[in-house]
Amino acid sequence: MSAGSMKQVDANTLKRWLDDDLAVLIDVREADEHAREHIPQARLVPLSGFNPTDFPQDHDRIGVFHCQSGTRTGQAAPRILQTGFAQVCELEGGLKGWKDAGFAVNYNRKAPISIMRQVQITAGSMVVLGIVLAVLVSPWFMALCAFVGAGLTFAGVSGTCAMASILAHMPWNKSFGKAESSKTSGNTPAAPSPSPGSESGRTLPA
Repeated sequence: MSAGSMKQVDANTLKRWLDDDLAVLIDVREADEHAREHIPQARLVPLSGFNPTDFPQDHDRIGVFHCQSGTRTGQAAPRILQTGFAQVCELEGGLKGWKDAGFAVNYNRKAPISIMRQVQITAGSMVVLGIVLAVLVSPWFMALCAFVGAGLTFAGVSGTCAMASILAHMPWNKSFGKAESSKTSGNTPAAPSPSPGSESGRTLPA
């Protein structure tokens, strides 16, 4: 394993580790993605607010991180490797790899589709609309396509997407987010910390 990269673990191995309480599974996707679909044992710690110092009570366990397919987890490896777990791994293939292995996920059909997919649908629709209006009404409507392209380019370069921020405040996203917050507020269990002078009974795999 090269510096700045994480060891990959397959879904079957992760399932055994979780069943034996050897690992902590961290979902680094955003809250809207997690709300729609997530692995039952996963804790949500979005990369947008990720802090490597947030796991002080879990350093005797294996930290396994995942996103949708593994891309974002790999890109965030330098930060994730600073979390201080006994071992730091990433789930091979992300959530997709877990499902491909035949393991269950919690799925909420009432949740809106992810903000990123909403951005893709909105941006694509605006480009199509701009082209149609440019052909049928005025060539000046091509400026709409240029505007969308410039916005997406800026989002890719800066990591800030104005369209995503606007969509996050739309009624269908805000109402669902408030409902989920009210359900989970105050119900996140804290990991037990070992008593003074005691030793963890876990034996971590090599």
